Amino acid sequence: MASTLQSPGVLVLEKDSSLTVTGASTSVGGTVGVFQWGPVMVPLLINSEADLVKNFGKPNDDTFGSFFTAANFLAYSRGCYVTRAATTNLNATATAGGLTINNIDVWESAYSTGQGAVGPFAARYPGTMGNGLIVSAADSATFATWAYKDEFIGAPGTSEYAASKGGSQDELHIIVIDATGKFTGTPGATLEKFAFVSKGFDAVSFNGLTNYYANVLRNQSSYVYWMDHPTGGTNWGNTVLSTAFTTLVDSVAVGYDFTYTLSGGTDDNAPTLAELQLAWDLFKDVEQYDISLFLTGNAPTTLAKYVVDNIGETRRDCVVFASIVTAAGGPIFSSSATAITDATAFKTAMGDSTFTVVDSGYKYMYDKYNDRYRWIALNSDIAGLCARVDSNQDTWFSPAGFSKGQVKGVVKLSWNPNQSQRDALYKLSINSVVTFTGRGTVLYGDKTCTVKPSSFDRINVRRLFIVLEKSIARAAKDQLFEQNDAITRQQFIAAVEPFLRDVQGRRGIEAFRVIADETNNTPEVVSANEFRGTILVRPVFSINFVILTFTAVGANVSFETAAQA
Repeated sequence: MASTLQSPGVLVLEKDSSLTVTGASTSVGGTVGVFQWGPVMVPLLINSEADLVKNFGKPNDDTFGSFFTAANFLAYSRGCYVTRAATTNLNATATAGGLTINNIDVWESAYSTGQGAVGPFAARYPGTMGNGLIVSAADSATFATWAYKDEFIGAPGTSEYAASKGGSQDELHIIVIDATGKFTGTPGATLEKFAFVSKGFDAVSFNGLTNYYANVLRNQSSYVYWMDHPTGGTNWGNTVLSTAFTTLVDSVAVGYDFTYTLSGGTDDNAPTLAELQLAWDLFKDVEQYDISLFLTGNAPTTLAKYVVDNIGETRRDCVVFASIVTAAGGPIFSSSATAITDATAFKTAMGDSTFTVVDSGYKYMYDKYNDRYRWIALNSDIAGLCARVDSNQDTWFSPAGFSKGQVKGVVKLSWNPNQSQRDALYKLSINSVVTFTGRGTVLYGDKTCTVKPSSFDRINVRRLFIVLEKSIARAAKDQLFEQNDAITRQQFIAAVEPFLRDVQGRRGIEAFRVIADETNNTPEVVSANEFRGTILVRPVFSINFVILTFTAVGANVSFETAAQA
């Protein structure tokens, strides 16, 4: 910082060099699926069911499993990264045939400089949802007779920026119409409008942002991309300097008319296993996607196992949630004579992992978008219960039981395990979801997917350590490139201990100890440019078994005597 003193004196500056530990986020989910609309192979953070509909479309018979996996989680939480898996879908375009533009990166690399073969516009995302979109534009020559002129406050002409550079007739109005009602439910409804955009490549608006119409659509439209200029736009896309831009005319025959109905979009709602795995692989990026709860939805065993091995066990800062499926890929039903056998086969295939939580199956729920009922895997609800615990209590509380484990939106369960079945499932480290008469449907177990004795065989303990490790590791990055001496070690201890005391006060741990001294930072360690901190933690465990002993006490026997018997 430069001195502000203009004559001799003392300038006091303050620098914050303190190290603190702040809690890491643990409530954000992540999932991969098939959708009618939305970017492909790009994780998008969704905050509500309405946001899910806006970005990925409503569910249909092909996409309901993926849609309700995300929607059910969002009923408990406020954030879920959703990735639309790659398929062979085509984007609708201004001329029939279509092409594939999976996401903005594809458009940038392949089409941002123009693609005349498909006309001036293309649907923003692949799929038949784009078919029927109308994109129309008018300039000063066509505004008076334009069908959509009443949607705008005035006619386009010459922008101030173009006028200042000696240019003219650069302004356009653009409108996008939901002709079929697929997006709004109202055929002919206006989806979006862009007023007074420019034909000039270098044009900027009053606030200094690009006003070139191709860039405006790229940056602001939720429905279309620019693909090329109209036939008569021979100098569109030039700089505005001394450019008198050509204008449109009301004649389709001449080719200057600028109203197009998009078509040629196709659906492929059956991604291959490889395509799904590639979509899940995007979540391997720990630094870009801070996610703690992964929902596998209605995934078959092979895919669920892939997510466990390549996301949960690789990242080791998250929990993967899965639901039992049969070998055929569907839910287990209460009437099944092989329910425990199928559950055992699923657990065997999944293996042991303390970063995985498995539940007993599916729920039957109402699909308000199609007025019918659907079978949806419960794992998104179980992950949602964890997110709700984060908000209402703390991450290190169990999400199970009658007070914290109530599952929403259940018409019935595919399998409502009885006591003996629940016993068998718990030995397999599978958590039953049970409907109790008069008590609702609850998560009735809190094990992680391991049968090996471990402190991490419970959901609350595994998630406690994820919080501790993520939070302290994040703070420890501030130690990089500092002096490796006693002062730095003491600063580390002074930052970590208050954080752990806070967790202890909030019933997360019973005791702890932080060591960062000469015992673990030996001369050999220091000379290797390493810093070592040892954190010992004794967690608080959840109650899984309640034993109540009732004793009938005779008239001549005291309670104290009976209690000691």
